[in-house]
Amino acid sequence: MRHGIVLFTSDRGITPAEAAKTAEEAGFSSFAVPEHTHIPVRRDAPHPRTGDASLPDDRYRRTLDPWVSLAMAAATTTRIRLTTAVALPVEHDPITLAKTIASLDHLSGGRVTLGVGFGWNTDELADHGVPRGKRRTVLREYLEAMRTLWTDEEASYAGEFVEFGPSWSWPKPAGPVPVVVGAAGTEKTFRWLARSADGWLTTPMEGEIDAKIALLRRCWHEAGREGSPEITVLAGKPEPETLARYEDLGVTEVLFGLPDRPAEDVVSYLGRLAGKLGLHSEACSASGSST
Repeated sequence: MRHGIVLFTSDRGITPAEAAKTAEEAGFSSFAVPEHTHIPVRRDAPHPRTGDASLPDDRYRRTLDPWVSLAMAAATTTRIRLTTAVALPVEHDPITLAKTIASLDHLSGGRVTLGVGFGWNTDELADHGVPRGKRRTVLREYLEAMRTLWTDEEASYAGEFVEFGPSWSWPKPAGPVPVVVGAAGTEKTFRWLARSADGWLTTPMEGEIDAKIALLRRCWHEAGREGSPEITVLAGKPEPETLARYEDLGVTEVLFGLPDRPAEDVVSYLGRLAGKLGLHSEACSASGSST
């Protein structure tokens, strides 16, 4: 089971480049950032955690662009995977977003995982022209269109929300770009996932996941998918019993959030967390190889 980090990026505190470099050196396997282009002041959509228009964290209003953040992270690292938890592809033009992701994957040596969400903030989505009640359809078409651009020499797509004729688009990603869906663990989500994605990322409000993982695997196999889906859990404290249970359930990765603190505090926290998880740091690797 892998261990990764989520940085709720903002225009204060540690930078994505420093956080990713520190996480890689500490032995973490992935570095994730979220996305919100903006937060409409007046909203009808309640936040899933507060149940109303209030926000649980003011960084929602201050979030950095995820692809700029991951590009900066890519430039300071060599191994750690670069992912989103989660991005909102439907808030972009799919052709230009496909180019951005392909460029990042190409330049980073094939390290991109695309974590996507349907988007709880339907008012934010509406400002991007996403019709209410169509979030899942739009996201499915965007992913299909982007995969076509990533794989076909002459790519084309015709859907309800995306359409373009035969086109050339390079660079291609260094390899397949895995897609995981961050959404509530329901049968509706898992049926969609089995058709359009490669794995599931839990939400912070998920609770017990044993039965949900079983449902996910059933939907996966009923859809004719081979192998097993990726299962990524947003973890709280690094409690050994909980982590052992996740591993027994077949969870492939756990993600730990970073505190909204000054850079030196975050660096210190990462060192302590890596120690509790028993991760093997690059500093230890270098020391061991020289003896």
